[in-house]
Amino acid sequence: MTPTISPNVTAMFEGYSDHPARTMSMRSMDCVMRKDRESWLELWAEDGWVEDPIGVSFIDPTGLGHHGPEGRAAFWDNNMAPNSIVFDLHDSFACGNEVANVATITITLPGGGTTKCEGVFAYRIDEAGKLRSLRAFWELDRMMATMKGPEA
Repeated sequence: MTPTISPNVTAMFEGYSDHPARTMSMRSMDCVMRKDRESWLELWAEDGWVEDPIGVSFIDPTGLGHHGPEGRAAFWDNNMAPNSIVFDLHDSFACGNEVANVATITITLPGGGTTKCEGVFAYRIDEAGKLRSLRAFWELDRMMATMKGPEA
């Protein structure tokens, strides 16, 4: 059974055409904002991976991404679970089996600090409609420059 996408996420995508990859990105964003780990993990193809951000970073020291069920679960536990995350969609481009969403993500950290992450978030689905990859293009320096509050 496919979960319903919450009205706040549906409203962000109002006016965009239906597209399977766009719908899957909406489901992913909705799970993240609702902090629904299990539903988010169920969206994925067995061999799917996350590169967020793409390349070597403090989140991914190898730059190879977070692969397979264990890698994706660890990515959630280390990056999504401790924070409150809200997406603000600016634009969305769907073609083939992919969608690229231009968005700002507001992240509230456990200590109450906030930061904004502007980027392009590309989702690819497989033939069965499951997430094959999530690749996020964003820059750490730009995000850190927006840090406010107790964690700043």
